[in-house]
Amino acid sequence: MARRPAPPSSSPRTSAGVKPAGARSSPPPRQRRRPANRVDVREWASGIRLSAFSVIMLSLVVLGAWVLVPTMGTFIDQRQKIAALEASIQVSQDEIAALQQERERWDDPAYITTQARERLYYVKPGEVVYLVDNDLDPAALPREQEHVSDTLEEKPADWMPQLLRTLTSAGLSQTAVPAQ
Repeated sequence: MARRPAPPSSSPRTSAGVKPAGARSSPPPRQRRRPANRVDVREWASGIRLSAFSVIMLSLVVLGAWVLVPTMGTFIDQRQKIAALEASIQVSQDEIAALQQERERWDDPAYITTQARERLYYVKPGEVVYLVDNDLDPAALPREQEHVSDTLEEKPADWMPQLLRTLTSAGLSQTAVPAQ
C-alpha cells in the first residue's frame, strides 16, 4: 500500500543544521499521534465485482454444504455404530468358538475321566486313592499377613538433618565402597 505524503506543516522549513534567528535550543515538541485513517466501507465494497456466474456458483457451494454437512454427520455416526457392532460380533464369535472347543473336549471320554478324577476325586473300581493333607513343613508354609490398617498415621518427617548426615558421612569417609 502506498504511503501518502506528509501534510504541510505550519512551521517554517530550515536548512539542515541552520537554526532560525530567535530559535530556542529546547527539544522539539512531541508530535501528536493522529488517529488511524478511517476506511470507507462504501469505497471498499464498490471495489468488489461479482458476476452473476460467481453469485450462482457461490450459492451452489453454500447449498451443497448445507445439504451435505448433516448427511456427513449421519454417515460418520453410522460408520462408528457399524464398527462397534462388528467388534461385538467378533467378541461373540470368539466366545462361540471357545464354547465349541470346550464342548468338543467334553465329547472325549478320556477328558471326562480326567476331569472326574481331578475335580471330584473319582476312581475306577479296584483303585486305591491316597489323599495327603498338609504334606509341607509348617516352616515352609506362608505366614498369614498382618492386618493392614486403613487409617493414615502421620509421622514426623525430619528429612533435612538426615540428608546432611548422609552428605557429611559420604564426604568424610576414608574408604570408598568397591563397585560390584
